[in-house]
Amino acid sequence: MRIVRRILITGAHGFVGTHLRRAVARTCPDALVIAGAADLRDMAAVSAMVADAAPDSCVHLAALSTVSQASADYDTAWAVNLHGTLHLAHALRASAPACRLIFASSAEIYGDSFSSGRPLEESSPLSPNTTYGATKAAADLALGAMAHEGLNVVRFRLFNHIGPGQSPAFAVSAFARQLAAIRLGQQAPVVNVGALDNARDFLDVRDVCAAYIAALTSDGLAPGIVLNIASGIVRRIGDVLNELRTIAGVNVQIHIDQARLRPSDIPFACGDASCARRLLNWSPSISWHRTLSDLLHDWDARLGCTA
Repeated sequence: MRIVRRILITGAHGFVGTHLRRAVARTCPDALVIAGAADLRDMAAVSAMVADAAPDSCVHLAALSTVSQASADYDTAWAVNLHGTLHLAHALRASAPACRLIFASSAEIYGDSFSSGRPLEESSPLSPNTTYGATKAAADLALGAMAHEGLNVVRFRLFNHIGPGQSPAFAVSAFARQLAAIRLGQQAPVVNVGALDNARDFLDVRDVCAAYIAALTSDGLAPGIVLNIASGIVRRIGDVLNELRTIAGVNVQIHIDQARLRPSDIPFACGDASCARRLLNWSPSISWHRTLSDLLHDWDARLGCTA
């Protein structure tokens, strides 16, 4: 097993980063976690951050992380998601050349390839149809090229992950927030939604963090390797809303909010994570019901505390 002593995490205080810090504390209690706080657009600041951290491992989570954000702020999306990632990679090569970098890429980079209607493997063509997907695809490819120049990088292509602490900018968390508000009497019994017929491959964020831990501690991962992190199970978004409604125990009306619809939305997205299962000995273990229940109860707590 690979020994991890100093882990630099960019985006350490975000949704995934918060869960990952807890996972590291549980599974690698002797490892020091360093929260990277530099502006990724500033090469000098990133270089100083890496030099000070002297990491043997780095998980790069920081990004402009939603499709809508990236579309609304095109220049920042490219500056952070592509150029910021390259700044980090170059700084690691200069100051910590043996460091293992795990890059949080995205299933959004497959884009139009999902039109095949089947779970995609890592060899599937990259065909992003959003600015966010394009920025992540560019960074993914650039890091793959740098692996041939000595960068020790693992590229995770992550499918939709949800769980406690997630922003309501993401559909399932938005549903849970509204249902919690309704049963707390803070919102009329109407849930505003976007497209409900699309189907997605959802994961619990805690299972995602287990994959990060496995990649940090696994021996023998080839530099540049690509791994889909996915459940392989497709769930219709409308059905997910219905399951949340049942758990919440409230009667609601559904209102289609045109502002929540994405013209480039794809109807089906599912991943084949066979490589991750084989190479990392990883597979999702948290039940779907627990994921939804924990997300809903988390929103109960968040809204209850602010009521």
